[in-house]
Amino acid sequence: MQATSLGTAIARLTKPHLQIHVKGRAVNTMANDPILTLKEVCDLLKVHPSTVYKLTREGKIPGFRIGSEWRFHKEAIVRWMDQRSREAQQVRRAIEIGANGTTRHRKRMRSRGPKG
Repeated sequence: MQATSLGTAIARLTKPHLQIHVKGRAVNTMANDPILTLKEVCDLLKVHPSTVYKLTREGKIPGFRIGSEWRFHKEAIVRWMDQRSREAQQVRRAIEIGANGTTRHRKRMRSRGPKG
């Protein structure tokens, strides 16, 4: 663990926090986090803007509106990406292990050779 000065520790504790709501759950974030626009989130996730709109409306991506424009806390998006990545790894592991606890391997497709 990296040592920090008392002043740094106090500054971290006294920074204002914001709460954003994702699917009815409150998510704490720092008030001075970088704020991303829709285009910046699209670039970060490498998806089309309509995909980000859809995920945000469904409450799957944490975000908030300012007027008619969507904004996103960078830290919240990075945490969301990390969570989704971990969930995908768990699903892959579960599929590999299978229901009976033995490791499943993919079947190889055999070539049938030339037709005729």
